[in-house]
Amino acid sequence: MKYVVMVSHGEFAPGLHSAVRMMTGNRSDVLSTSLKEDMSADQFAENFAELVKDFTADDQVILLADILSGSPFTNALNVLSDKGLISNTLIIAGMNMPLAITAVLMKDNFDDLAALKEVLLSEGRMGLTDFVVESNDDDEDDL
Repeated sequence: MKYVVMVSHGEFAPGLHSAVRMMTGNRSDVLSTSLKEDMSADQFAENFAELVKDFTADDQVILLADILSGSPFTNALNVLSDKGLISNTLIIAGMNMPLAITAVLMKDNFDDLAALKEVLLSEGRMGLTDFVVESNDDDEDDL
């Protein structure tokens, strides 16, 4: 099976997971966990290990993290490495909604993780947009 796993500081990953679920439905192949304020990195690692305990060597993982090299990112990688899954893992830091939705909906359409990575990075980048509101002096109250 191919899993999408989201990790973050605070409630970002569970919140993003909730938003993605609204768009894609409740799926057993999409998981999330986070490093909460009162939690140590070791506690996060234990929670992450529990989250992925049923993953096997035949599974593939798309790991989405909030930031590169943060504690959730590094501890998740350590746990996946200990399980022998790093070579089956696509790792992306800087997750956003378009990236996460595309990962969930498109992951099973790609056998090649490198090709999937390019699609996901493209979607994530396209999700960042500079929206400019032009001022019209005649209609100041209208947006």
